[in-house]
Amino acid sequence: MNLQNPAALFQMMNLWSRFQKNHPKFPKFLSAVTQNGIKEGSIIEVRVTTAAGESFDSNLKITADDMEIIGQLKNMTFNK
Repeated sequence: MNLQNPAALFQMMNLWSRFQKNHPKFPKFLSAVTQNGIKEGSIIEVRVTTAAGESFDSNLKITADDMEIIGQLKNMTFNK
């Protein structure tokens, strides 16, 4: 998706709004984590369990570069 294209940005904002309506607790969780929990050295773990019961797990350790990226993303607003 080309975010320099205003139409693409508008579409992304609409998709984010739909996602928030479908999963209202998840954006609140992300907000709480980014405000209080993510620091350099933090570990983020993700598990996806398919409808068939198969699990996929991964984790990553947050670096200083990641913190810079997170800061820039926090400055972008998709819910205004």
